[in-house]
Amino acid sequence: MTGFESTAEDKLNNDQEIGEGELLEGDQSPPVRSLQELLDRVTGRDFQPPKSSDESGIAEVLPFPFLALVGQYEMKLALMLALINPAAGGVLLIGPRGTGKTTAVRSLTDLLPEIPRSLCYYGCMSEDIENGGMDAVCPDCARRFAEGEPLERLDHVHLIELPLNSRLEDVVGGIDERSIAQNRLKIKKGLLAQADHNLLYVDEINLLDDEVIDTLLDAAAQGYYTVRRGPVSASYKSRFLLIGSMNPEEGRLRPQIQDRFGYRVVVRGLEDIQERFEAYRRVQSYQVNPHQVISNFLTETNIAKAEIESARDILSTVEIPDGVAQAGLEVISRLKIDSLRAEITLFEGARAHAAAEGRQEVNLNDLREIAPLALRFRSSSFMEGFLENFITEESKLHEIINTIMPES
Repeated sequence: MTGFESTAEDKLNNDQEIGEGELLEGDQSPPVRSLQELLDRVTGRDFQPPKSSDESGIAEVLPFPFLALVGQYEMKLALMLALINPAAGGVLLIGPRGTGKTTAVRSLTDLLPEIPRSLCYYGCMSEDIENGGMDAVCPDCARRFAEGEPLERLDHVHLIELPLNSRLEDVVGGIDERSIAQNRLKIKKGLLAQADHNLLYVDEINLLDDEVIDTLLDAAAQGYYTVRRGPVSASYKSRFLLIGSMNPEEGRLRPQIQDRFGYRVVVRGLEDIQERFEAYRRVQSYQVNPHQVISNFLTETNIAKAEIESARDILSTVEIPDGVAQAGLEVISRLKIDSLRAEITLFEGARAHAAAEGRQEVNLNDLREIAPLALRFRSSSFMEGFLENFITEESKLHEIINTIMPES
């Protein structure tokens, strides 16, 4: 089984499990062979306007289909690669309002893969025992592991949204008020603990309170955080993929924060008038009958989800040849990028891109696709000027020292 072609074939052979009413009538699309081919095909595909649906009066959350988004190939590529390999870092979407940034992120729920999730309150996993022995888990999990009981179950990755008005206590957690009534203090989990092994989305991240965003960065960097409230303390794991979006018209993002994001995507409005009209048609159809629009893209959605799972499975086997790595390092060197996160994002993103196409070796084309996403907005004119002044002053300093105090 290699790449999109094989998984697409398996998916089309299993359409009976989805249900006949959920697929486009007469859909006999040929198998897709790459991420770009899948996204291009769906962008250009037409669908019949749906009939009005009956109003039941019950609110139902139905995200707009991710693959129904018109255009914006780079944004969709970055988000899909982030799902395949979170080690590349988070995703920052930069663009004016109304360009589909938030819609795209919320649409990821249909593509999110399944992962092992701990059954323990403290988040103990089998991998903890493999890495640190029995002492790395709580006594209950050590007993269960010894008795052959599972410590985790398969569960979908979830999208956790951080509201812009979140307080620090909402993010890290605080005293559980119910425990006070029982005369026993207990820490209540915050949004960061809920985001462990999930996606954490912050809309308008450039407007988030500095105290909150500093906490986010520390927790993301360490993979855990500790809450202390008086005599009570608790530590939680916080291994999440951070996705942020911002409108640069509303304020800049601190360089420290921007550096934490692996992929940087500039989201522009659609320029082609036909694409803009097609985007309108899809949104209007979705507002009339979201179920039918979701059904129209169900085949491609299931193919993409299966391919993300397949790519994650082979990711650990993907290698980067020395020659390809040298080319990437040369690009970074010529751009005068100081942050080592540039290499991490470039190479981990290239590995994800290769895995998405069913290959176990990164090539130069993978680097070409990833380089703009990974390396833009990494250079700093301020730091360049600062270092130039530093070199000039350092040279003068050593010249004076050598003149007055020559080496013996």
